[in-house]
Amino acid sequence: MTALSKKQQTEFEAAAFRRLVAHLRDRSDVQNIDLMNLAGFCRNCLSNWYREAAEAEGVPVGRDESREMIYGMPYEDWKNLHQKEASPVQKAAFELNKPHK
Repeated sequence: MTALSKKQQTEFEAAAFRRLVAHLRDRSDVQNIDLMNLAGFCRNCLSNWYREAAEAEGVPVGRDESREMIYGMPYEDWKNLHQKEASPVQKAAFELNKPHK
């Protein structure tokens, strides 16, 4: 494996994250519940991880602000534009697969 500097590693991770976020913005047809059922995380999880990383560095970021970073718009706007009611099958799968806290 190529030895990377810490700076390179951070830059590549940030680029991959930005690409993931852009991909999720482009794929608004993919519902969060589908992401949760298949991968165990969704856009809201990413926004929470973003906020937690900022707060770990002493930078206060609100929930709405971190969600807007991921969704590219206020969360309520995204929900109104793209979110559909989950089907009974989706809800049942979520209950089987949801993270246990």
